[in-house]
Amino acid sequence: MINIPKGTKDVLPADSYKWQYVEGVARETARLFNLKEIRTPVFEHTEVFLRGVGDTTDIVTKEMYTFRDKGDRSITLKPEGTAGVARSFIENGLAGGVLPAKMYYIIPAFRYERPQAGRLREFHQFGVEIFGAEGADTDAEVIALADSLLKNLGLRVKLHINSIGCPACRAAYNKALREYFSPHLEALCYDCKTRFEKNPLRLLDCKEEGCRKINAAAPTILEYLCPECAAHFEALKTYLSLAGIAYEIDPRIVRGLDYYTRTVFEFVSDDIGAQGTVCGGGRYDGLIAELGGAPAPAVGFAAGIERLLLVMEATGVEIPRPEGPTAYLAGLDDACREKAFGLCVKLRAAGIAAETDHMKRSVKAQFKYADKLGAKYVAVIGGNELESGAMNVKRMATSESETVTFENAVEYFRGK
Repeated sequence: MINIPKGTKDVLPADSYKWQYVEGVARETARLFNLKEIRTPVFEHTEVFLRGVGDTTDIVTKEMYTFRDKGDRSITLKPEGTAGVARSFIENGLAGGVLPAKMYYIIPAFRYERPQAGRLREFHQFGVEIFGAEGADTDAEVIALADSLLKNLGLRVKLHINSIGCPACRAAYNKALREYFSPHLEALCYDCKTRFEKNPLRLLDCKEEGCRKINAAAPTILEYLCPECAAHFEALKTYLSLAGIAYEIDPRIVRGLDYYTRTVFEFVSDDIGAQGTVCGGGRYDGLIAELGGAPAPAVGFAAGIERLLLVMEATGVEIPRPEGPTAYLAGLDDACREKAFGLCVKLRAAGIAAETDHMKRSVKAQFKYADKLGAKYVAVIGGNELESGAMNVKRMATSESETVTFENAVEYFRGK
């Protein structure tokens, strides 16, 4: 037997309705905010992520699924959604269209990391990107969309926000970080020693316990924001208050991707332990230019569908099960099964969910099967029914029965 690759998971028919529910809520929430869906390839040229995500990030240095194709091109399965959408925004000239360009996606993504609860090597994201608007009101709208999504799913979460400024702010801040971490360099993990040289801001994103203790007393970037970035952050807080969204300022949030500027945020749940972030994002005004396009402001977020489902399960959120077929047609012999099959065809053509037996079960077994399917009604077709042109229809919830002609079956079940 060939087993599934480590870090992946089959979504079986018994569970797929949960995914469909979350994705449906996400699509409806996006519709209310006037976002349109974008679909990009599952793989991109590796350079998209080297330039877009950042060559000091764990994603690029450790986690990407990269290979050379038969044309000797370096290709990477996308580890996140934003860089590919930004590439598409540039390549398809969307900057010349109606702005802001507001879009969402639901994608599989791939990272080679240690599998754990809610974190797989193939995972799925709902993501939102808005291009072309630079104001803090757009940041607040993106956060409001995420907040609406999580509330619509029945989740209890906290919003943490921060600003990591612009390149000008970070130049002074990086200098302060180097001065702070320099005496602690030997105590840092191997990765953080590399980050210290290339991008000190990444030190604050380390999950190693020893590094986290050192990070606790590090200077915060809020002390180094330039006047423009400070004003942007104050405006964000104003808009969040107008939206009635509670927040906590967390100066340790830097997110794990190099493209962020100014606003960064995370929605956190206390119900899934230390790895409590269920949704995160921020502003990335430099990404489009980094990928070769004309500079354009942008902001967005992504939520992991597996993690959303994990939190929903941990907090006892009930996901509504889909309804079973309206009608189950039970044929007693070959001729009756043919009639049942034909009636199913007519019912389905009329938009009525119908099912029949394909296993030559007994009548008793067919009733059990119909009950497992959640069928509302079971119609039994035997020799007498074929002769009379009418069938006995039983309502499963009450066991009430009535006679319905074959000719009137569509009309009868349409009202059910």
